[in-house]
Amino acid sequence: MVGTENRPECVIRPRHGLIAIDFAELWRYRELFWFLAWRDILVRYKQTVLGVLWAALQPLLTMLVFTVLFGRLAKFPSNGAPYAVITLAALLPWQLFANAMTQGSASLIASSNMITKVYFPRLIIPSSATLSGLVDFAISFVILIGVMLWYGVTPRWGLLLLPLFSLSAFLAAFGAALWLSALNVRYRDVKHVVPFLVRIGTYVSPVGFLSEVVPERWRLWYSLNPIVGVIDGFRWAILGPDFTPYWPGFWLGLAVCALVLVSGALFFRSTEKTFADVI
Repeated sequence: MVGTENRPECVIRPRHGLIAIDFAELWRYRELFWFLAWRDILVRYKQTVLGVLWAALQPLLTMLVFTVLFGRLAKFPSNGAPYAVITLAALLPWQLFANAMTQGSASLIASSNMITKVYFPRLIIPSSATLSGLVDFAISFVILIGVMLWYGVTPRWGLLLLPLFSLSAFLAAFGAALWLSALNVRYRDVKHVVPFLVRIGTYVSPVGFLSEVVPERWRLWYSLNPIVGVIDGFRWAILGPDFTPYWPGFWLGLAVCALVLVSGALFFRSTEKTFADVI
């Protein structure tokens, strides 16, 4: 063909190594990353009746149910703090984790047309999808401040640590999303498993109760759930020393979070070369 003799070839080869993630390549595609993240946020609220209002109603209604169920009927301990604040302080990291994991797990299937037609780092898709949950998180945080003021809970310096705990919840969700999104390409019934895991996780994690109700001999095992330490950290940062986390379990949860993230990245990179053929 005329004009193609001197055209340079572009050869795409898989990277090798422990993680095999080309961060320089991800940086070159940063505009695509932000475009996809913004698209997911718009799609999430576009043509909805309640829109952003639902992001406010969901934590409020869940807080009300858990306060009545665990605080009034079951009479779980509250260490002298308003049970509504205890519940809402746990709902923030839990919903951040659950929303990010849910959106990320379905992201590859939702972007199947892009995957089969053009090359770009596939890691951009689940990473941009997980950001959509940050909008709900920001709205819920404003509600939390309002509920704290309503019950007379004075904001503490510990609030400055919330970004660190939020980052832990986000990374745990991102690691889980890497596993689930890659598995979802090959096994489409994963999309049915994820909502079930979220529903079960709401009651297994200390969202509606304090983790100290778990017997001491089981606390370390219970902390293998990485979101347990994050929730305890949120409550401690918001409500003070009466809610000090079980530190051995907290560090164990961070180790599990790191393990899920690294193993998820490894699994994702090892399977992404087949996405275009299978999806």
